[in-house]
Amino acid sequence: MLLEYFQMIDSIEDLDPDNGKVIAQANVPMDSTVFEGHFPGSPLVPGVLLIETMAQASGFMLLSRLKFDRMPFLANVTSAKLRTFVEPGAILRIEAELEHDGSGFAKTRAQILSDGKKICDSELMFRTMPFPNDALKGHMLDRFNQISQSSTE
Repeated sequence: MLLEYFQMIDSIEDLDPDNGKVIAQANVPMDSTVFEGHFPGSPLVPGVLLIETMAQASGFMLLSRLKFDRMPFLANVTSAKLRTFVEPGAILRIEAELEHDGSGFAKTRAQILSDGKKICDSELMFRTMPFPNDALKGHMLDRFNQISQSSTE
């Protein structure tokens, strides 16, 4: 997890694009400039970054499901519940499941667990659109390949 670069997912552990499911992992770093302001002396992962983590796991599942033909853009956080705090060093398990896919939109339900305990959950809506350019498509393919291969090394 590179918080400063919004690279929230470290590896994809299980992916079933046909059934719209993904399990991913993120390892919260011990040190990050994010923690300098959130909060000095008591570092915590910002809740908005936990939502982003669930969105990225959902997004990689959607990219795979769409065969990288279209890009899912987060359009709405329908609901989100942050149940407890996440500190540096935590290992996060992110689970996301497709609820709806069609008419240029997709809806997922996602959750993050750590040590078997639910940290947060959300319902997310994505707008699926053509990639705005080949550079973004290439970047997304490269990142997907990095995190989907990391579990097999």
